[in-house]
Amino acid sequence: MERARSFGAVAEDYERFRPGYPDDVVAMVSEVADGPVRRAIEIGAGTGKATRTFAAAGIEVVASDPDADMLGVLRRECAGLPVTAVRAALEELDPLAYEPFDLLYAAAAWHWTAPATRWDLATALVRDGGAVAFFGGPFVLGDDEVAAIEDELIAAYAPDGRHLPPPSPADAPMLFPGDEMLADGRLCDVREREVPRRFTLARADYVRHLDTISAIRILPPADRSALFADLVAVLPERVEVRADLMVHTARRAPRGVIDG
Repeated sequence: MERARSFGAVAEDYERFRPGYPDDVVAMVSEVADGPVRRAIEIGAGTGKATRTFAAAGIEVVASDPDADMLGVLRRECAGLPVTAVRAALEELDPLAYEPFDLLYAAAAWHWTAPATRWDLATALVRDGGAVAFFGGPFVLGDDEVAAIEDELIAAYAPDGRHLPPPSPADAPMLFPGDEMLADGRLCDVREREVPRRFTLARADYVRHLDTISAIRILPPADRSALFADLVAVLPERVEVRADLMVHTARRAPRGVIDG
């Protein structure tokens, strides 16, 4: 998918202008597992924003990502931490090549995985009683009026919008991927929790952040430049941003009870 492979060209900007993850996420995720969480595998690790948070807590992390440029930044930023970088998408990982992990997680990346195989692979990579966790959320302007103007400008160049995954159906029991987790019998104790986050950014930094979003990255260069000029003309010098995290967690049910 073009959008999924669009980040490498701006790996350094991704590292600089995307926010990291709070330390509290580690405890929130780890408490779901039966037994200690010592080893984890991360899907779509990017430049290691979440990787550092988990590795700094003493968890050994296998950080996988299909983009060599993103992994190059990750290796630099995670130097000295218990992190092994692997260039692979989820679909390219062989569960038989690893001892089952205590935790599989993805930070703002699970929507890039193939729906037909992602839960087979996720549950194969995690031990009985281990945890799976997925967290992320949109990075949006806090002023609703300014946000509406921004949406109109972005829609003029990117009609499909900028956010993935698409909204869950109104009658879905949870937001994505919680709805899929509830439907998979190999997962139990599915939880959905929200972690509020607020940031204040300089206008230039916010625009640079937008340039790391896939829907913007795949626009023709002239359209990107025109969009950024339009945004600079309407945004205040400093912008308030909402970046609430939606955290979905579950525990891997014992093999044989459900699988067999």
